[in-house]
Amino acid sequence: MNFFESQHQARRNTRIMVVLFVLAVVAIIMAIDLVAAAAWIWMHADDPRPRGASMPGLKSVPAWVYVIGALATGIAILLVSLWEIMSLRAGGGAAVARMVEARRVAPNTSDPLERRLLNVVEEMAIAAGTRVPAVYIMDQERGINAFAAGYDISNTIVAVTRGTLETLNRDELQGVIGHEFSHVVNGDMSLNIRMIGVLAGIVFLGAVGGFILRNMGRSKEKEAGAIWVIGLGLFVIGYIGLFFARLIKATVSREREYLADASSVQFTRNPDGLAGALDQIRASGRDSLIANRHAEDVSHLFFGQGVSMGLESLFATHPPLDDRIRRVNPRFQPQGYRGARPKASDVMPDISSAAVGFVGSAASEARTGDSEQAWGHSPRESAALVGIVDDQKVDMAKRILAAIPTSVRERVREPDGACATLVALLFAQNDAVMEEQLTATKTAGVAKLGAAAAVVAREMRGIGPAYYLPVIDLALPALKLASADSQSDLLTALQAVIHADRRVSMFEFVVFTLVRSQFSARTGHAQPKYKAIKDVRDEVVFLLSLVAYAGVHRGPQADQEFEAAFRAGAKELGIPDATPVGRGAVGLDDAGEVLAKLRELAPLPKAVLVKGLFAAVTADGSIRVIEAALMRMIGAVLDCPLPPLLEDLDPETLEA
Repeated sequence: MNFFESQHQARRNTRIMVVLFVLAVVAIIMAIDLVAAAAWIWMHADDPRPRGASMPGLKSVPAWVYVIGALATGIAILLVSLWEIMSLRAGGGAAVARMVEARRVAPNTSDPLERRLLNVVEEMAIAAGTRVPAVYIMDQERGINAFAAGYDISNTIVAVTRGTLETLNRDELQGVIGHEFSHVVNGDMSLNIRMIGVLAGIVFLGAVGGFILRNMGRSKEKEAGAIWVIGLGLFVIGYIGLFFARLIKATVSREREYLADASSVQFTRNPDGLAGALDQIRASGRDSLIANRHAEDVSHLFFGQGVSMGLESLFATHPPLDDRIRRVNPRFQPQGYRGARPKASDVMPDISSAAVGFVGSAASEARTGDSEQAWGHSPRESAALVGIVDDQKVDMAKRILAAIPTSVRERVREPDGACATLVALLFAQNDAVMEEQLTATKTAGVAKLGAAAAVVAREMRGIGPAYYLPVIDLALPALKLASADSQSDLLTALQAVIHADRRVSMFEFVVFTLVRSQFSARTGHAQPKYKAIKDVRDEVVFLLSLVAYAGVHRGPQADQEFEAAFRAGAKELGIPDATPVGRGAVGLDDAGEVLAKLRELAPLPKAVLVKGLFAAVTADGSIRVIEAALMRMIGAVLDCPLPPLLEDLDPETLEA
């Protein structure tokens, strides 16, 4: 199952969840009506009735009692679910982190265990082509567990327990993070976070019943007795809601955990790492249970079983540990592994945080935008790279991180430094042009940010376009901590620098579009708006034209190269008669609107779109640095994460 099929399957699971939710609501309404009827009979037990007549039964209960009971219950469940869904939609993954009292890890933390966690998350994000997520720690939880949450791939969080940090070594931690990134790229997160809100409505009645029992239990009045009966009924009915909630979570989640385990091993090519993490849950004495009062609500998000329950074969959200370990590594030997494994406290310097010099040079970077590599994948094979991570990509991510100067990595860990670094990326190497860009920032009212960027610019001159996206990815966690004014100033400064020379280069377009997309509110939708390429034909043609223009070399053959690239893409997209958009009509603002609309395309036609774009990019059998950056930016905005596409990291080895 590839990325797009997995996304499609996740939406099918949403429909399954809705069906089970409706069944749960029906069952709860029937039970509530029985309680309401019993309360009515209690209230009217002493009413006058003919001699010898039996006690009133369910048939004697007026119809309005059942109607009011059904309407009140249905409306209450719906309102509670909608309220919870809207609350989570506003906060996304961060709202879930707050539910479980998790603390956000500062990007510039000096704690060695936290730094190791950040490094592992950064590696996995760059290898997967996702944005680097915010990282949280559940300091009060001593068990071994973790989760990922969010409404989309580019705006997610990863959280681990304190027990995970203190117990697992780096390989085991990487296995757990790889498992969570599988949920990120396979479309599980949006379903999982939506499930929290949906299920809230069917379990809250039990809480209402408990409240009534606590507050009405001492009253001797008959009316109070009837209310007590209602409270007892609601409390019991709460278990019906809990039954269905657990059944829904188990039905939707269990197979996804097997898939995430398999994906984690594929990411790291180290089955002992994940198997060792699972083994530590059963061997360390810490298990994976979560003590937080919201553990039941979010139990389906966790890496391991978060709550204890009976009938685990029916209700468990996760498969048994022994089965998971056996599937991950059938030859795993617990005793031998435990005796040889490094401890979590053995924190060694990561290669990704070592002080390694940048591999390129300013002279070679001047021509990097025209550099290219041979591309040996068909459009179908290229599109299949979306959402795929393997050990080679993880190793490449480590090399990318090692190639970025340590001072740059440290600077982008705090908001002001991250803003200055991103502006510095777009400063020209020519001093005269750079002065024009600085003047433009002053005119735009962001002179302070422009001056800070100028200080950074000389250091950044060794970082070529091939490294722009990783630098942006590293900066995003800090940028999202910045104030709204700082984010607005950053976009203003980027626009001022871009337009200072009255032209927009493709790299400038990539940087601005990606950064702007990360600041926009994106809460996701239960269903995509557009089900076929034909529904967004104009936008597809616009984007195809943009991609085709990006690969054109300057010279007399430019028109022919563009035509060949556009036609190759149009053929794959099933629109061979499409007319390209003129170069002058491909504007920055229009491109942002086009990408926002295409993001709402359904998964399977989105796969066709990506395949068509790759057909255009690789029509000449090669891929340029700018084309690779453009495709990764498009993938980021469309929630189709692409791993690093250029196998050769050193720009000097690329052929101009």
